[in-house]
Amino acid sequence: MTAVAQIADGALGATAGEEFAVQRGGGLPPALVQELNRQQDWKSALSVLTTVAVIAAAVAAAIIWWPWAIVPTLIVVVSRQHSLAILAHDATHYRLFRHRLANEIVGRLCGYPIGVSMCTYRLVHRLHHNHLYTKADPDIPLMAGYPRGRWYLAKKLLTDLAGLTAHKNYAYFFGAPAVNTETNAAVRPLGDTSSRLVRQALVDRWIMVGVQIAMLAAALATGWWLEYLVLWVLPLLTLFQVLLRIRAVLEHGAPAGYGSVQEAARTNLCPAWLAWLLFPHSVNYHIEHHLYPAVPHYNLRRAHALLVEDGALAGAEVRSVFDTIRRVFADRPAPSGG
Repeated sequence: MTAVAQIADGALGATAGEEFAVQRGGGLPPALVQELNRQQDWKSALSVLTTVAVIAAAVAAAIIWWPWAIVPTLIVVVSRQHSLAILAHDATHYRLFRHRLANEIVGRLCGYPIGVSMCTYRLVHRLHHNHLYTKADPDIPLMAGYPRGRWYLAKKLLTDLAGLTAHKNYAYFFGAPAVNTETNAAVRPLGDTSSRLVRQALVDRWIMVGVQIAMLAAALATGWWLEYLVLWVLPLLTLFQVLLRIRAVLEHGAPAGYGSVQEAARTNLCPAWLAWLLFPHSVNYHIEHHLYPAVPHYNLRRAHALLVEDGALAGAEVRSVFDTIRRVFADRPAPSGG
C-alpha cells in the first residue's frame, strides 16, 4: 500500500470490505493529502444547517403565499433535497464529521427524509469508486453508453420528470442489484462488502422506511398532508430524479477513456448559480473526489487547484459544464470500419 493510500485508509478507519480505494494518478505529496483530508466539523455543520434552513424558509414561503409560490418553492426544495443527498454522500465516505458517531447519525438523518438509507448507499457507492467503469460498477446502467443520440437523454429526463423512473432509483438506494444493460448481469454489492456494513445497511434501510411512514403519518395527523405531498414528495419523485440522472451523466457520461480516473470521471466547471442546483457542496470536482475520496467537500476546490498546479489534470476530463452538456447530448458516433 502506498503512503497516500495509508493516509486515506487511516482517515477513513476502513477495514477490508469497507474501504474506498485511493486511485493512482493524483501524485500529490502525502503530507499535502493529509492536510486536504483534515476535517473541520464547523464547515460540515454549516452546510447541514444552511440546507435545512433554506428548506424551512422555502416551505414557509409556499404556505404563506399558497398556491402562487408553489413553483419557485419546488425548485428551491428539490435543490436542497439534492444537497441533503450530497451531504449523506459525504457521510457515506465517513467525511462529514470527524467523530464517527456524529458522522453516522447526521449522515443518516440527511438521507432518511429523502428516502435514502445512507448505510445501504455505502454498500453500492464503494463499488462505484473501487471498480469505476468495470462490470462491478453498479452505476454503469445510469452513466454508460453516451452519447446515445440527440434525443435519447432528453427522453430519459422527461421520463424522470414524469416520475416513471423513481421506483428504479429508490430500488438502487434500497440495495437492489443494478443490471448492466451491456452484459445483462446484476451487480451484487454484498460480494465485496464486509459483514459489518451489510448488517448496518439491513437495519438502516428499515429505519428509513419507518421514518418515511412516520413523516406521512405526521402530515395526515396535523392536516398538512397536501402541502407535504406537493412540496416534498412530488419533487422527490420527479425533479429529484432528473437531477440525479443529469449529474451522473455529466460526471461520467461520454468519457474520454477508461484507463484512468482523469479519463473516466469528469470535473465540470460552472457558474455558482448552476453549481448550486446541479453540483451542491463542490461535487462538480469529481475527478478530485475519485482520486482522493477522503477529502471532505469543502476542500475539493483546493484539491483541484493543487492538482492543476502539479500538472496532474493536464489532458484530463476538466470541462465547462456547457461543453459537457453538448458532449452527452451529441449524436451517437458512427461505427468504425467498413
